Amino acid sequence: MSNRNPTVANLDITANFDSGNIQVIDLSDPLKPLLAIRPDTKSHHFQWFHFKASGLHVGQEHWFRLNNASQSSYNKAWDGYQAVASYDHVNWFRVPTIFEGDCLRFCLEATQTHAWFAYFEPYSRGRHDWLIEQALTKAGTELLATGKSVEGRDIQLLRKGTGAEGQRKVWIIAQQHPGEHMAEWFMEGVIERLEHHDDPVLNKLLASADLYLVPNMNPDGAFHGHLRTNAMGQDLNRAWQNASPEISPEVFFVQQQMEKYGVDMFIDAHGDEEIPHVFTAACEGNPGYTPRIEKLEEHFRSHLKRTTKDFQSKYGYTRDEPGQANMTLACNSVGQKFDCLSLTLEMPFKDHDDHPNPLTGWSGKRSKQLGKDVLTTVADMVDLLR
Repeated sequence: MSNRNPTVANLDITANFDSGNIQVIDLSDPLKPLLAIRPDTKSHHFQWFHFKASGLHVGQEHWFRLNNASQSSYNKAWDGYQAVASYDHVNWFRVPTIFEGDCLRFCLEATQTHAWFAYFEPYSRGRHDWLIEQALTKAGTELLATGKSVEGRDIQLLRKGTGAEGQRKVWIIAQQHPGEHMAEWFMEGVIERLEHHDDPVLNKLLASADLYLVPNMNPDGAFHGHLRTNAMGQDLNRAWQNASPEISPEVFFVQQQMEKYGVDMFIDAHGDEEIPHVFTAACEGNPGYTPRIEKLEEHFRSHLKRTTKDFQSKYGYTRDEPGQANMTLACNSVGQKFDCLSLTLEMPFKDHDDHPNPLTGWSGKRSKQLGKDVLTTVADMVDLLR
């Protein structure tokens, strides 16, 4: 007769759900399960994880070990990182996490018998569908066009505005990299603010500009628990010079729509694995970079810094040398083609160290608020875009 505690022994781990990603290696010690992250389809990239553990022993510490963390796409990003956990798949909090050079370990002293764990607070396809409904019924947007992903999922292009001649065209897209779930939380903040029709700042913006919104560029990758790529193994943010209906239909669709309607400002929302700050990257390496664009970039950064503590401009990527930009990136490609202010907005997987939150780190809620704050900055400079 076994004397093992059956509550502990019956630990079950699954990732068979939207954005789930984990491989079970060894559950022989239920308090120290050994796991691995599954690579993206047709790609070597991996970093995103999301799984449910059932049969936790209340009052016991469970140490979850990801044994291939050192081979992940951004293995230096694990230093200073804390995993997120949730008992209800709604409220997420950070848990003690240690990177030992090869294995990532994180711990939960269980207060319930089941919990979810993830690289970052996930944004589900179900919530995406709800968000689109909110955008159409409460925020006053129209469904301007619908593209299809490789696997046939909808990619909605929403427009807030009339499309009247003379209106500035402000584009915001998100989650080209599917593991960067903070990007669609950001878009939820944008859309939520659009629901408030008595917002004087927003009304000033909409008097001069139409907003073109793509809340999720990579629904296949997000659903399958990918970090970087779509269902064809294509990094969409490296496809803006050679997008095709077969390999990168998601980018191909958006480029067609941009050609049709034009672009006066472009924001591409992302998450960065390594840098514990919110920041922007811009087009200083583009061959068509001008003092006008440089001035607009500085206006955006300085105004957003004054608007929120959750943004800064000291830390970020190394600036490109003149003429040395990677033109396959959306930011550079769109900025060059349309001679417009074009920015990659990066949010952290860790925390915004200038304004930290020990309980949640950077979170979905903070991403939403940043989306709202960005609209304030866009409103301030919309008449300067051309």
